[in-house]
Formats: sequence, structure tokens, C-alpha cells
Amino acid sequence: MPKTPDPEAVPKRVEDFPVRFANPKVYSPMAMSRVAARSEMNMKAILLAFTSLLATSVLAQTIIVHVDRPLHPISPTFFGMMTEEINHAYDGGLYAELLQNRTLQDDDKPTHWSFIGPEGSGSVDLDTTHPVPDTAYSRCLKVRNGGVANEGYWGMAVLPKTTYHGSFYAMAGPGFSGSLSVSLTSADGTQTWATAQIGGIKNGWKRFDFTLKTANIAASQANRFAITPTEKGGSFFIAGATLFPPTYKNRANGNRSDLMAKMADLNPSFLRLPGGNYLEGNNLASRYNFKDTIGPLSGRKGHPGTWGYRSSDGLGFLEFLEWCEDLKCQPVLAVFAGYALNGEHVAAGPGLQPYVQDALDEIEYVTGDTHTKWGAIRAANGHPKPFRLTYVEVGNEDAFDRSGSYDGRYTQFYDAIKTKYPKLQIIATAPVKTRRPDVLDDHYYSPAREMAKLAKKYDSYDRSGPKIFVGEWASLEGGPTPDHKSALGDAAFLTGLERNSDHVVMESYAPLFTNMNRGAAQWNTNLIGYDALNSFGSPSYWVQSMFGKNTGDTVLTTDVLTPTQTAVPFTGGIGVGSNETQVEYKDVTVTDGIRFIPLADVSKWQKRGDWTIDGSHLTSGLGRNDRATTGDLSWADYTLQAKARRVSGKEGFVVVFHSIDGRNFWQWNIGAVGNTESVVQRQEVWDFRAVAPSTKLKLEDDRWYDIKVELKGESIRCFLDGSLVHEIHLDPDPIDAVYSSATLVKSTGEIILKLVNFSDKPTQLPARIVGSSAGSFRSTGWVMSGALGDQNNLQEPTKVIPRELPARMFKSGDRIDLPPYSIVVVRLKPA
Repeated sequence: MPKTPDPEAVPKRVEDFPVRFANPKVYSPMAMSRVAARSEMNMKAILLAFTSLLATSVLAQTIIVHVDRPLHPISPTFFGMMTEEINHAYDGGLYAELLQNRTLQDDDKPTHWSFIGPEGSGSVDLDTTHPVPDTAYSRCLKVRNGGVANEGYWGMAVLPKTTYHGSFYAMAGPGFSGSLSVSLTSADGTQTWATAQIGGIKNGWKRFDFTLKTANIAASQANRFAITPTEKGGSFFIAGATLFPPTYKNRANGNRSDLMAKMADLNPSFLRLPGGNYLEGNNLASRYNFKDTIGPLSGRKGHPGTWGYRSSDGLGFLEFLEWCEDLKCQPVLAVFAGYALNGEHVAAGPGLQPYVQDALDEIEYVTGDTHTKWGAIRAANGHPKPFRLTYVEVGNEDAFDRSGSYDGRYTQFYDAIKTKYPKLQIIATAPVKTRRPDVLDDHYYSPAREMAKLAKKYDSYDRSGPKIFVGEWASLEGGPTPDHKSALGDAAFLTGLERNSDHVVMESYAPLFTNMNRGAAQWNTNLIGYDALNSFGSPSYWVQSMFGKNTGDTVLTTDVLTPTQTAVPFTGGIGVGSNETQVEYKDVTVTDGIRFIPLADVSKWQKRGDWTIDGSHLTSGLGRNDRATTGDLSWADYTLQAKARRVSGKEGFVVVFHSIDGRNFWQWNIGAVGNTESVVQRQEVWDFRAVAPSTKLKLEDDRWYDIKVELKGESIRCFLDGSLVHEIHLDPDPIDAVYSSATLVKSTGEIILKLVNFSDKPTQLPARIVGSSAGSFRSTGWVMSGALGDQNNLQEPTKVIPRELPARMFKSGDRIDLPPYSIVVVRLKPA
């Protein structure tokens, strides 16, 4: 995943989006008018009829499904998943290890470990002079006159009647005698949930295994793991500690059961691994090297990650493959291709050859039998049977490599892999010229409205080129997990991918996971959320589940009569900001015409940059693009007011509105371009642009200004000290009200309809079934609906989920009900 560029570096002009329709065959009002004219009907009557039609509260649509006109089979690898170490997806997430910083490499101090005992009586220190022989544990903890505890990943889940397994290396120090007690306790140490005794601690390093069993206690996560001596005084050393709860399918060194179960519920056909930026590394030295992640845990030192924390490599390459095995899907293997995120690259030629050989070794580790070098190593690691492999991806997002080296690098990898493994399909991550890739990896991150428009991206795509893998995509609204508006955008986009699944052979949403604790996440919109104890699927997760469980075999021709489009309302929270300027704000209020909402408790606002809080006053630092935001994602048609004064710096005030997250918002920039202009701007992911011409304006220092922004529908009015500075009337930028795809299950004759109503109006959709010998069908299905800003979270994990539709008899022409803002899947089985 690319990092967000500086918005100031990518200004773009406002673009006019043409009105387009979502399906290959659509009858627009204009087309219907021409038909009517040819039939000598009265045009005025037609226009009046359409005016009445568009004004009604129920949108009129029709879908015609041609069972006798199959388009193409659906790729058997169509629905899949993408993974990478981001948002503590592995350590502190899927990987079930409970101890954080178990290898003691995260910092030059014993981070996440703490001393147990009276203050000042003893200590826990990071020791580098007593490495554990024949392991990667070059560091250990020296514990003096007390015990030591690990806090876990924002807590530690303790469950009733549960058995935990762990181990560590221990060695006695000066003055130590007795044994060690290992325990699961409450975070403050006042309650002990399970304990075991470890004896035989002597002067040399030795590994000790233990088991902890809890009684019938309440589940909790405010807990810790403790190691304490049974006798007072002396010191001891600890290294390589590990602690596991029960794992999915009871795999040793395995994964969290609840997160694995959620993935299994998606019915994936593949897992793209090891994934994204995690593959590339921040530099060549920190790239993902599978050889460092296999074998015993004691041999894995870990490596720097790409999102601000270190990877333990406990979830190593074999564990990735066993992850696929447990979910009954196949790996899509991404191999490091000589490019790192900081721009370092290895040009094609002899210098690249060691990396090419690493890729060949990695493929052999996956697919080789026990007579091959790396197949034998895999067997020695505990898995004699080879894994199935169809696709190998060369690199990740290499379009960001400005050196132009990818074409040559891809060619060198392609030729080497095809020579040894001619049946493998080779994926390119950017267009290349010297070889024709089997598959090209496309990535899309956009607001929900734009994702819906992309539903027709591949309708007229050139089929003579490489097949397409949409390897990363998401509607980016809502955080840390997507809201229902994103789910609608995702579902609309998926109907287009499924309709074109002869050419789009695979798709995978990204990112897959996020730890919900503050400071744990780096990416704002992620499919599945969790903390140490609980997890939930977002509305977008349930879209993946609904669609993934209802694929069918063959895409059917559909004609959709869609005379209406819909304008998705502009909604979101508010905020204030500055750019290399110190600004003070006070008296921030929001009025929606009914309620007056003072926003005085600025301490709870989300902040980026160095802000000072004094009562209800907010003062920025001199950072670049600092922001402080608050409010509800569903806010619409409101007036934002504030007082502001310029203290010092280069520019002026920034007032944020329609704020969805840090990548999707609008702002009034007062004093832009060195305090010379006023301009209204919009940021959508990486697209930052002015929405109307700027006007000249200069702010005075140490003067309080009254700021007011009035928002109503597509209208924006900006006032400074009571004077109107900007009045903007936006194009509502309509999208299709209904998106659809239809597939057939050949073995049963079932027709599967996937329908998305992106409108705030209910729709009764007549569905005509043409070319089927069945006179009637048994209809079953699911519907998911909600307000655009609705989100699931740890407190309300099922706020937006599908509900089952009652079974009924269905005949061609019967209506399917689509509630406002809904996603519906209907299965029609011949009766």
C-alpha cells in the first residue's frame, strides 16, 4: 500500500464526471425518449411522465436476466484475501502469541516488560552480554530482587476453563535460589488466574516449558503474564519467552481462532502473501526474506516492519502456507523483486540474480517434493507434503519505482521462473513491455462514490491484454473499519468485477485486519477489527461474506432499465487546522437547524500535529498540515462557526468540514499560498484539488476573525467577519441508483442476483427471468441496510449485518424489495 503523499504536492483541477450507467446494456431516459419519438408519442407527455417518475418516493427499475445467454464462467480463484503486517495484523492480531517483544529486539530497553516488586527494590534491565547459545536470542532480561511481567498487546485475553502453553529460557544469576512462578494475573497483579512452578534454574541457560489452566472465571483482557521468584533476593535471566492460548485447529505456533473463523466465513479461494509493503521493506536490508522466517522459533530474530514497528517473524513463511491450508485456499505468492520503499532498487543483471535465486528457492519450498533441497527443508520444518501454487507475483506496486527499472527486473524474474516452472502464472505489478504478463495487478483506493463508478471499469476493457488481478482495493470511508457507505461502494464495485470475471480472475480487499487500540493502526479503513479479547466484521466484511458464499459458476447476460440516478449526500465531521502557521481557535460550534452543538471539549478531538489546549481554546504549532477534528460521519446540512486568530507563521486558517477521515475531507483554506488567497479545497484519498477559483485575501496577525461555513445539499457558503467570501454550488455528481450482477449455478439451475441500492429511496425491482424452463422459483436471500455512517465496533459488533430474507415462491416479473442504502443477494432455485 502506498503511503499518502503530501496533499500540497499533488494539486489537481476540478474534473467533470460524465453521467454513465453501470451495466453493459442500459436504457437511459434519453434513449427511451428517442424510442418514444419514433413511435410518434407526445414528447411533452414523456417528459412529464419522467418528472413524475423521478419525484416518486419509490424508484422504478427493472432487471432482465437471460438464463439462455451465459457470458462466461467465473474464475475459480475470483474471491480471495490479501494480507500484510500493518495495524498489528500479525503480532498483536492473527498470530496467537500473547507476549509482546518476546525476542527483546523492539527497543534498546525492555519495552513491554516491567518490574514486579516494591518501587526501588529491584530492576529489570535489557542485557546483551549473555546470549542464549545456538539461538537468535542475543538479548535477555536481567531481573534483580523481584519479578517481571509482560503487558501483552494492549492487554492479554484470559478465558475461563482454558489451557495456555508457554516456554522460556532461564538462567540463575548471583544470589538466586529456589524456583520461578509463572502466572496469568490481572493487570494490577491483585488477582491470579492461573499459576505454575518452574524448578531447576541453574547457572547455564536451559529451556523450560509450562502449562497454565484457568478455572471458571470471567473472560477479561486487562491482564498480564508474570514470572516471579519463589525466594527473595538475587537475580535471574529470561530470554525467548512465549505464551499461547488454544489456536485454530490446535496448530502449534498457530493463529487466533476467532479471526481464522471470520476468514473461513468469507469462503476465500486464495491468500495473497506475504503482502504489500511488508514484502518490500523500507530499504533493501529490511525486505522480507522467507529464509529468515522458517525453522524453530528460537532461530527467528525478526526484522523491521514498514509501518513503524518490528515484526517478530513468529508467523513465518511456513505458517503463511499452513494458514492457507487451514482455510482450504491456495497461496498467491509475492516474491521480492529488488525494489524497496525508500527508492532503493537493484537493476536487472548480475546484481539482481541473488534475489531471483531467492524467489526460485521460495517457490521450491512451496511446491518441491522431499527430493529437492528446499522441499526437504520444508519437510524438516514439519510439512512433507508440497503446497499447491498457481500464481507468483513479481514485486509489489512497482509503478512507484521512478527509476524505470521494473521492466528489466520483471523480465529477469519472469524468464527464470518460467524456465523452471512453465505452468506458473506470473503477475506483474506495473505495465511492462519486454514480456507479456499472464496477469496484471491493479489497485484501487477511493471514496465510496468513486468505487461505485469503477463498477464499469472493465466493461469495455481490452480482452487481448493480460488478465487482471485487483489485488488491493477498498472504499475508504469510516475508520478504523469501514462504515455502511463504504460497504455500498464495495458491493457496487464487486458487481462490476464479477460481471467481468472472465478477465478479472482474482480480487482481494485490503487491508484485512486492524487492532482497534489507539496507536495500533496505521491505515484508516480495514476489513476486520479486534482487540485482545474480541473481534468483529465491518459492513464491508459482510459484503465479502455475502458475495463470497454466493458466487455461482457462470455470469449471465442482464439488461437493466435504470431511468434514475442518485446523488450521494455530502456528510462528515468538522475540524480546524494550520499549515506552518500558529493559529488559535475558540468558540467552535455546529448548528444543524434544530440543534446547537457546542464543541468545547477539545481535549477529545482527534489531533495531528502539536496542539496546545487551554479550556475550549485550541492553538496549533508550526507543523505542516496539522489538523484537529471531531463530529459525526453522518452530519449533513449544518453551519460551522468559529473564532480564529493568526499568531505567527506563513499562512492562515484552515476550517475542515464534510470530514470522513484523514484522507477524505473538504476544507476552507483562509490565507493560503503565503497568506495571499482564500480557496475551498477537497481531498479524496490522494486527489487534492480546489473546487472553485480562489480569491485574493490577506489576514492580519493578532486579530480575531469570525468564521462561518454554511452547508446545505450541494451548496457551500463561506463567510469571514460576516462577509460572503465563497458561494459554491457543486455538481451533485450522481451515480447509478442500482448496481447488479447475475450468475448461474449450473448443477442446480439456481440464479443468484446481487443488487445494490445506493439511493435513500426504497426500490421495488421487477426481475424478469428469460430463457429458463422453470415456471417458478423458490426465493431465498439476505439483505443488509443501514444509515450511511453506521459502523460496527467492539461495543456494537453487529449493528450492520445481513439478515435472512423469508423464503417465498417467485415468478418471472415479481418484484424484489431493495430498502434504502441496501445490499441484497437473492437465490432463485427452480421449483
